[in-house]
Amino acid sequence: MKKLFLSALLLLPGAALAQFDPASLAKVQVKSSAVAGNVHMLEGAGGNIGVSAGPDGILIVDDQFEPLVPKIREALGKLTKGKNKKPEYVLNTHWHFDHTGSNAVFGREGTIVAHKHVRTRLINGLESAALGMKIPPAPKEALPVITYDQGLSIFFNGEEIQVTHLPAGHTDGDSIVYFTGSNVLHMGDLFTGEKYPFIDLESGGSLEGYLRNVEQVLQTLPAGVKIIPGHGAISGREGLENVAGMLRDTVALVKGKLAAGKTLEQVKAEGMPEKYKSWGDGFIKPDQWLTTAYLSLSGQKPGATKK
Repeated sequence: MKKLFLSALLLLPGAALAQFDPASLAKVQVKSSAVAGNVHMLEGAGGNIGVSAGPDGILIVDDQFEPLVPKIREALGKLTKGKNKKPEYVLNTHWHFDHTGSNAVFGREGTIVAHKHVRTRLINGLESAALGMKIPPAPKEALPVITYDQGLSIFFNGEEIQVTHLPAGHTDGDSIVYFTGSNVLHMGDLFTGEKYPFIDLESGGSLEGYLRNVEQVLQTLPAGVKIIPGHGAISGREGLENVAGMLRDTVALVKGKLAAGKTLEQVKAEGMPEKYKSWGDGFIKPDQWLTTAYLSLSGQKPGATKK
């Protein structure tokens, strides 16, 4: 697994490589925060980990990078007062390596659960034009052993944990995880705070699909729910509503420019509205965001156009 992890990282763009290369990961601290009820959030590098810790053991949602496993175990041990550091279940919200990078380790100890497309994409890997990297196929130990089409429930630590697949948005294998008793929702990368999200067009994602999913979640969001994003701080309804507003504005803006016959370079030059300036401070910069929007709304693939 280590060789696969390194080979993927060596092909990452500079900004991502600086964050996720082994030397940087060695310095990462895994921080635990209580969310509500049985649920905690672990922050380290890569996707936020949701944790249910209680009398039945440990269930985690996503698992970051394999080099961080000892630090993840240490954080889990603190939540269980040293009684258990090995998850019984690992739920993958989608297939990206910053959310599934420890699957090969935890998959030997517990049960990995994910949408069927997650398993398929982990088996196949991807040579990504958008990221400028090659993600190799995952080993057998990293693959989900329980998959689903629409969703399932796991009854664990005194509550029902509802796992729901949403149509193609961030990828084609996205799921959200709702801890019903704790009133906590883990959205994976269908919500990454008030920053431009990465929409993986090469893995079946789409801008309009992403917007539809966010709007669908908002329609059924329980009162007072705490939201664990794929990246960023614990949030709530207001943060997700702000994302929906940005997505609607982007769709309207880029559709209008496409209708006017503008090229990608013209769209990028004109940029996003000033009110979204801070949204470009994350992993995805304004030019990347507008490129994704332009390609998605015009039905083109990454690398297909430079105009």
